[in-house]
Amino acid sequence: MPKPSQHSLQRGAVDQRARHSLSRLLLMDPIQRHVAEANLDFCYLTTIGRKSGLERTVEIWFGLDGDTVYLLSGGGDSSDWVRNLQANDRVAVKLGRRKYLGTARLIEGVDEESRARRLLASKYQGWEHGKRLSSWARNSLAVAVDLRT
Repeated sequence: MPKPSQHSLQRGAVDQRARHSLSRLLLMDPIQRHVAEANLDFCYLTTIGRKSGLERTVEIWFGLDGDTVYLLSGGGDSSDWVRNLQANDRVAVKLGRRKYLGTARLIEGVDEESRARRLLASKYQGWEHGKRLSSWARNSLAVAVDLRT
């Protein structure tokens, strides 16, 4: 019987690690899965174009708190994705391989807005309590997407 090549042994080990990683993810309870999704670098937000009616997708930084995704628009309400969600609040958010439907809204409450700003600033800029928020974190338009799970 021929010996397996080094390449086939390596490929087998990679396949086994991939299967193990996938099974670990599938066995996660919903809370563990949320933590894994919250640690992703970015998400994909899909809106419906206000003029074209076509799906428009942007890659964007995000913060996740429970079933709410928080976003900051550095372009304020002149960003196309913000204008689109103001015209149609039905959106989709892709976190890793999972896609969620949700309802987008501009954040109006001071407490929720502050939480969103601190969440994104700590995730992407290393912000800590007692430090001043960056200009981006202070001045960007805060948006929330309430996910339907």
